[in-house]
Amino acid sequence: MTNSCNIIDGKKIAQDVLSSLKRQISDMAAKPVLAVMSVGDDEASRIYVRNKEKAAADIGMECRLLHFGNTVTEKELLEVIGALNEDENVNGIIIQQPLPCHLNTACLVEAVRACKDVDGFGPVNLGLLQVNSPEAVIAATPKGVLRLIKSTQVKLAGKHAVIIGRSNIVGKPLASLLLNQDCTITVAHSKTVGLPALVRQADIIVAACGCAKLVKSDWVKDGAVLVDVGINRGSDGRLCGDIDFEALAGRNVRITPVPGGVGPMTVAMLLENTWQAYKKQKNIL
Repeated sequence: MTNSCNIIDGKKIAQDVLSSLKRQISDMAAKPVLAVMSVGDDEASRIYVRNKEKAAADIGMECRLLHFGNTVTEKELLEVIGALNEDENVNGIIIQQPLPCHLNTACLVEAVRACKDVDGFGPVNLGLLQVNSPEAVIAATPKGVLRLIKSTQVKLAGKHAVIIGRSNIVGKPLASLLLNQDCTITVAHSKTVGLPALVRQADIIVAACGCAKLVKSDWVKDGAVLVDVGINRGSDGRLCGDIDFEALAGRNVRITPVPGGVGPMTVAMLLENTWQAYKKQKNIL
């Protein structure tokens, strides 16, 4: 049985963020502008882009969609990024991933000017995060994960956090982010030996490995905080995460659902990053 008191409601927390952004943006004569570049016909990417476009419109932010066919060249995309970098009316630029294999994702992401890199994936912002600089633009999903964890009122200093997944988009930046909060960090991955025993030690568990219902109830100690970044299709065709939500939701833990957990927070954090970029570019304190 699900204990609703133990569910970390990402939808509500994200809506609170968006409502605050809407109030602030309404006072501006010129609205923030987010440019979203996407390539190809990946279904999941189309859904994510639509969600970003709708959320931006709801808070009064302009979202410019630039969609390219699968045959677009890296040179053509670099030219577009260069033009967006120079456009003073564009405050944030994101490159929707994944990209077709003929494109060098790292090269394209690096081409986005750091002050407009609202995804926080570029080397400058990742480096600033490593040294705990307040100037870092923090990647939207890790930033959202941290906000969800903090919503439980858990004191982070000294807690052991186990992150399952080492991607450049989630696992690695999240490790830096939690380390900067004085957590002790273990980053596990597909080559990790003895994963259940590691997870049983964790006060905080973040699953971001893309393996449906990997984390079982008997892997988790009482009182743990669990954040599920995974989005998978179960054998019944329904969406599920990397954590066995049904088995854990009735226990003495705090846990995010899928959907309705990290997804809404990622969109909210992206728009918050764009608003913060806008303020810096306009010298608004």
